[in-house]
Amino acid sequence: MSTPNTAIVTGAARGIGAAVARRLAADGFAVAVIDLDEAAGKPVVAEIEAAGGRAIAIGADVADETAVEAAVERATAELGAPTVLVNNAGVLRDNLLFRMTADDWDTVMNVHLRGSFLMTRAVQKHMTAGGFGRIVNLSSTSALGNRGQANYAAAKAGLQGFTKTLAFELGKFGITANAIAPGFIETEMTAATAARVGVSFEDFKAGAAAEIPVARTGVPDDIAHAVSFFVSEGAGFVSGQVLYVAGGPKA
Repeated sequence: MSTPNTAIVTGAARGIGAAVARRLAADGFAVAVIDLDEAAGKPVVAEIEAAGGRAIAIGADVADETAVEAAVERATAELGAPTVLVNNAGVLRDNLLFRMTADDWDTVMNVHLRGSFLMTRAVQKHMTAGGFGRIVNLSSTSALGNRGQANYAAAKAGLQGFTKTLAFELGKFGITANAIAPGFIETEMTAATAARVGVSFEDFKAGAAAEIPVARTGVPDDIAHAVSFFVSEGAGFVSGQVLYVAGGPKA
């Protein structure tokens, strides 16, 4: 693998992103912890450093072209050229279609799709120059359709098409692109969904687990483990894939 090994993880201050950042640091990567608020990423950086790893927190709105370019430049300057990008940043603006506003739609599209596009475009020049790269995009089982999530489902399905196209375009440069589609993962985001529908988080999780073949809900480390595989040097013949990490078959 080319050196130095630098990973950029977006939406890395909490939940799945934080778990991915910690796992990649444990795997030996220097990690740029990108989130909207730089201060929010500092506890994750502190955890990584306490465990003997290297990391920096960077504040950036992934939907802002200038902010993305600056974030990637800073990560490169302080940690080294990125060899791994995990596009994890995401937001929810759930509502039934007739109640969904144009802003609800645009916000979700901008963070998930525009953000992943801008981040990938900014890092690919470093990966192509180095002849090695691993891109992992976070999709969702919602890509298959989910009531009240027309915006989120469309964005997550879009990321699968984006991922497959990256695999075609970048493969000859030693770069793979894959997507992970989590099922029910215990995060602040799913807790917020439970609150929105008026159910306790424990009841919400129990209801989900009853429908999952492995009879439990997922945790962020389940996703981090899958990311670790996709970004490994040994996964170089795996590209353009969508892995449903959902406790059972989804697609």
